[in-house]
Amino acid sequence: MYDNNKKSGFVTLIGRPNVGKSTLMNHLIGQKIAITSNKPQTTRNKIQTVFTDERGQIIFLDTPGIHKAKNKLGKYMVSVAERTLKEVDVVLWLVEPSTFIGAGERHIAEQLAKVETPVILVINKIDTVGKNEILVFIDAYKDILSFAEIIPVSALKGENTEELMKLIFNYLPYGPRYFDEDTITDQPERQIVAELIREKALRFLEEEIPHGIAVSIDRMRERSNSNEDTSDIMDIHATIICERDSHKGIIIGKGGTMLKKIGSQARIEIENLLDCQVNLQLWVKVKKDWRDSDFLLKNYGYNVHDKAD
Repeated sequence: MYDNNKKSGFVTLIGRPNVGKSTLMNHLIGQKIAITSNKPQTTRNKIQTVFTDERGQIIFLDTPGIHKAKNKLGKYMVSVAERTLKEVDVVLWLVEPSTFIGAGERHIAEQLAKVETPVILVINKIDTVGKNEILVFIDAYKDILSFAEIIPVSALKGENTEELMKLIFNYLPYGPRYFDEDTITDQPERQIVAELIREKALRFLEEEIPHGIAVSIDRMRERSNSNEDTSDIMDIHATIICERDSHKGIIIGKGGTMLKKIGSQARIEIENLLDCQVNLQLWVKVKKDWRDSDFLLKNYGYNVHDKAD
C-alpha cells in the first residue's frame, strides 16, 4: 500500500572488483547474505537484499564488479552490473581511497554519465588510511562526475555507515513497501547455501582456481533427528565444479583435507543461516571450460540470456 510518509526504492552498489560491495551491503542490512573474499569477482549474480525500518524500505542490489570480460561468464557479470544502473533510484559507486583514477573507474564514470539516477560516491576502506588523507581522495574524484553526494566509509568497521543510510533515504521517493518487513533477501536458500560453500573455497584455494569453480546443490532435505528432542537435521549434498583435473586434486587435498576444511567451515555458516543442524556432504567434478558453455552457465544459476533491452 502506498504511504506518503514512508520512503522506498531500489539502490544498486557498483564498483570495480574487490572494493567491498558485498561487505558494505551485508553491514547495512545487518545480516550476511552476499559472500565476501579478498579475491576479485566474488559476486557473480545480482543479489537483492531488503532493509526495513520506520523510515521506509531500501532494496539493495549487489552486483558483480565491472571488469574486462574474458569469457561468457565475465560478459554476463558485467552486463548484470551495467544494466542495473537504469533500474534503480540511487546508485552507490564504491571506490578505494586513492588519488589514482584508472581506466576501470573512468569506464564506470562513462556508464554513470549516461543515466539520470543520483550517484553517491562511497570512498570505502577509510580504516586503511589516515583521516587527514580523506579530503585529498574526495578532491581527486569530485570532478569526474556530477555526484549527488560523496561520503567516506569503512564497511568493515561500520564507520559512517549510518550517515550513508540517511543519505540514501534522502534520495529515495515516497512509496509502498515492496516486501514484508521480515524479508531480508529474495535469494532462495539453496542459492545462498551454494554461495557460502563457494566462499569457503575462494578463501582456502590457490589463486588460479577460484574463478574456475561453481557449486551445485544436488540435494537439500530436512529429516527428523531421532536421537534428540532438539532441531531436525538438514541433509545437504553439494558438488564443487572445476575446470581441470589438476584443480580437482587441489580442491580435494591430500587425504581429502582441503575438501573437509571447506566443508567444515561452510557447515558452520549454513547452520547459522538455517538455524538447524546440518549434515553437509561435498563432492568435486570436472567440467572443462564450463564458463564458456551457455548450457552449463544456466545450469549453475547464471541466466546468460536474460539481457536488458
